[in-house]
Amino acid sequence: MMDLIFLVILLGVGYFVGSYLEKKHYQDIKKRERQTLHVPVVTFGAKQAIPHGNEAALFLGSVVVSADYFKMFASSLRNLVGGRVVVYESVLDRGRREAILRMKEQAISWGATQVVNVRLETSTVGSQSGGKGLAAIEVTAYGTGIR
Repeated sequence: MMDLIFLVILLGVGYFVGSYLEKKHYQDIKKRERQTLHVPVVTFGAKQAIPHGNEAALFLGSVVVSADYFKMFASSLRNLVGGRVVVYESVLDRGRREAILRMKEQAISWGATQVVNVRLETSTVGSQSGGKGLAAIEVTAYGTGIR
C-alpha cells in the first residue's frame, strides 16, 4: 500500500512541478525568440547560392532537456499499446527551440546578420533504471553565421 501511495505522490509532484517548470521555460524561450527575430535562420538546398558575406563563422547551440517523472511514467504506459508518445513532444520542441536560440545568441554576439545552412541533431542521454525509457535528450543546432 505504501508503494502505491509513494508512486501517486511521485506522479503528482512530477506532473505539477514539471508542468510549472515547462511553462516557465516556454515563457523564457518566447521572450528570447522575440529578442532575436532580427537575425534570420535560413537553410539552403545543395544547389542554391549562399549569400555573400565579408566574414563567416560556425556557431553551435546545444541543450540537454530532461523529462519529468510523470512523462516517463506516461510514456511507459504508452509503450504498452504503441502509438505517438505525445508527452515527449513538448520536450523535443523545447529542446529544438532552445538549441536554435543558443546558436543565434552566439552568432548575434559575434555580429552576424544571418545564420545559414542550419542543421539539427538529436540524441538520447542516459535512460531510466533498467535501460527502458528516456531520461533526457540532447539537441544540437549548428549553422554558419555571416556578417
